Amino acid sequence: MSEPGPRDRFTVLYSSCYSRVHAYAVSCAGRQLAEEVASETFCVAWRRIDDVPDDALPWLLGVARNVLRESYRAEARRRSLENELSAWVSAEELTTGDVAESVTERAAVLRGLAALSDGDRELLTLVAWHGLRAADAAKVVGCSTATFFVRLHRARRRLERAMAAEPDTITLPSASLASTKESVR
Repeated sequence: MSEPGPRDRFTVLYSSCYSRVHAYAVSCAGRQLAEEVASETFCVAWRRIDDVPDDALPWLLGVARNVLRESYRAEARRRSLENELSAWVSAEELTTGDVAESVTERAAVLRGLAALSDGDRELLTLVAWHGLRAADAAKVVGCSTATFFVRLHRARRRLERAMAAEPDTITLPSASLASTKESVR
């Protein structure tokens, strides 16, 4: 009898370990993120099926732990960006004459940026904050200059729509909802 192939091995791995990996993720991050963590863990297992040891559960839990760490780091980067944006907008207010107008615009910009995806925020900040030319920014995000221009144009339109929307009608990405409310205050 021949040894099972990668697909068969993964199927057995998934059916025997998924519930335990999911339970681990629930215990570390709660039910809301557990499905995403477990799914990403098994994506890694699929990509690295030849590296998965026979006693797979400890290896899978280690991968899940790393997925959680990366998720926490991404959230920390998001919060840092929001704090930096808040400080930048506050510094801008000091140089303008009308404080009420600055506060209103600041709130609209923060709401608008918070409503954007991480990718859209990255495109806008590469050009606006970091002063990169389109060709250089395209290299950063790994696309052609023409593609970058299209993405940047779309991101700008989404920012305009988000800034024009009423505060109650904006749908924020779930990961940045709590931290955005704090930074707008």
